Amino acid sequence: MAADPDRSTRPPHSPQPPGTPRWAAMFYDPLSASWRCAAESPDRTPVLYAIGEMTQVKRARGDDVTVALWGPDAGEWQRFDLAAANAVDVPAPEPAVPPTAEDSARPGHARHAERLEDRRHQVLMAGLSKAGLYDLDPDDETAVRTLVDRVDETTLRRVAHWMALAGRPVE
Repeated sequence: MAADPDRSTRPPHSPQPPGTPRWAAMFYDPLSASWRCAAESPDRTPVLYAIGEMTQVKRARGDDVTVALWGPDAGEWQRFDLAAANAVDVPAPEPAVPPTAEDSARPGHARHAERLEDRRHQVLMAGLSKAGLYDLDPDDETAVRTLVDRVDETTLRRVAHWMALAGRPVE
């Protein structure tokens, strides 16, 4: 019987996280040959977002990424397929209101505009993560910044939704 050549390089299956069932992301650390819970929440969406962010950082460092998604199912722990879990719908868009001259005269408007820009950037980056695009080169970053600067949030949410759909596995 021949040995599986990939068996030595593949990590073992993720153990069930400790505690009561909730949404949890388990990341494999090849240096210690162990799994650790890197994100947990009673809701799935923040954990999926954390997986995308952590994966992007790890890949930018040149690390291999192995992650398992665990969650509750009828009060028990259940391991979920990450590809299927990433196919979540983008939240309903909020209407974008263009700034007026009166808005720019109000105290704190600059900070509000900055928060909106940060949120648009976050929406677009989440969409790219759901589509499986984590390692962006400088040209990609420039394209993201251009979209954030020129496109309203409603349109960006729609684009992020399309990316999430594109990231779904083919059935």
